[in-house]
Amino acid sequence: MQRIEPIIKPSRRWLPSKVWIIPLLSALIGLSLVINAVLERGPTITVSFATAEGIEAEKTKVKFKDVDIGVVKEVHLADDRSRVLVSIELAREARGFAVADSRFWVVRPRLAGSGVSGLETLLSGAYIGVDAGHADERRSSFTGLETPPVVPSDIPGRRFQLVTDDIGSLDVGSPVYFHRIAVGHVESFSLESDGRNLSLSIFIRSPYDHFVTGATRFWHASGIDLRLDADGVKLNTQSLATILMGGIAFETLAETAESQKAAEGMRFALAHDRSEALKAPDGESMSVVLHFSQSVRGLAVGAPVDFRGIALGQVHTIGLTIDPKSGDFKPTVTVDLFPDRLVEAGLPQAGSQEDRRLRVAALVERGLRGQLRSGSLLTGQLYVALDFFPQAPPVPFNAAAETPDLPTVPGDFEELQKQVHAILAKLDKLPLDTLGRDLHQVLTSMDGTLRNLDTATQQTSATLQQLRATAAEDSPLQQDTRQTMRAMTEATRSLKRLTDTLERQPEALLRGRKDSQ
Repeated sequence: MQRIEPIIKPSRRWLPSKVWIIPLLSALIGLSLVINAVLERGPTITVSFATAEGIEAEKTKVKFKDVDIGVVKEVHLADDRSRVLVSIELAREARGFAVADSRFWVVRPRLAGSGVSGLETLLSGAYIGVDAGHADERRSSFTGLETPPVVPSDIPGRRFQLVTDDIGSLDVGSPVYFHRIAVGHVESFSLESDGRNLSLSIFIRSPYDHFVTGATRFWHASGIDLRLDADGVKLNTQSLATILMGGIAFETLAETAESQKAAEGMRFALAHDRSEALKAPDGESMSVVLHFSQSVRGLAVGAPVDFRGIALGQVHTIGLTIDPKSGDFKPTVTVDLFPDRLVEAGLPQAGSQEDRRLRVAALVERGLRGQLRSGSLLTGQLYVALDFFPQAPPVPFNAAAETPDLPTVPGDFEELQKQVHAILAKLDKLPLDTLGRDLHQVLTSMDGTLRNLDTATQQTSATLQQLRATAAEDSPLQQDTRQTMRAMTEATRSLKRLTDTLERQPEALLRGRKDSQ
């Protein structure tokens, strides 16, 4: 039987089935979507906050000027559990926000010095706000702000530093005023390293920042400044907003050597009020001690030291010392004097502390003395007055002492008290009992005299009544008088006729009167 050899044909090339076309197309489409998502996705950053209140993963948005630029992807605790780490995925077009000086915070409803903010989150929920930075350095880790920034970084202006020992009612967001126009805000404040002063960072927007020069003065304009002191009652306020939230005001002095434009970050002193801010520089102070023999009730630390209406200093401390000679306790008042304030009166400016002491010594030799005076009868406040008393006895002034003693004279009220005590002492020495008895006797005698005088008065009154009755028109005396007067009138007429007849006919006296024809 013939063996038949198989015929081996080479296999054909394998081709995929058409059925695989659809999965392949789906895979290609999915891959393109993944690649597109990776290309479109922005950077992922981490922001740490003190709390995650209002933040939810995949829900909380990141917004800049109300435009969504990212979303929160994860929220978890830090390793030390002190803060909350929030992972944020930014959009591709927002990659410019991942720079070193960008700032992030959680927008919630809040009331601050700059006003009310975040009310829209009552319905929509909290979101993360962003203030875009402008640095070139890229960064992926940030520390979030606990409060929103007062001034966005895209507003033109400059920042300055203020130093004060009392922040008063100021807070972050408190307004800054220039001629009662709100031109800036307080951005932050912190305690300085010395532990005594506070440093405030303020922002003044353009173009008002150009009015800040080296001659600019800042002061508290917070709330209602009601001052009741030896100068009387003073009430100052800047605006209604400062009553509620406090504020700062500034003013630039006239053209001086310091009137150059202030540099960014320049430090200024923050005065307590406008009068303190605008007063002339005091120069170096000089401390002196005044010993009084009267009560200093009504005198407070900070009370003015007045020299003929000019504030020459202020009270620094008030204490009590014992006089080793008399053993009496005397109030001791230490004051800070500024002799350079007398330069405007024509005195040359003192070059050193020794010159200031010698100047005061010369004034003491001329009769300069300290005296307590009442600044207001309403408040009872006292102040220290300096004046010349040429009749005061000479007192040495030790200008070389660490704190020289400035001689004093009794105050006006004390002199009045001494005069009253002297009068009372004289009255006390009078024999008041003897004077009382003598006065009683005199009064008794006067009583008898007055009774006699009353009797005489009654008799005089009766006599006057009789005279009035006699002088009445219908009284007999008046009628007889009238008849007598008529008879006298007739007699006078007859006598006159006789005289006329004799003048014409003298012979009638012998022959009788001739009848007229």
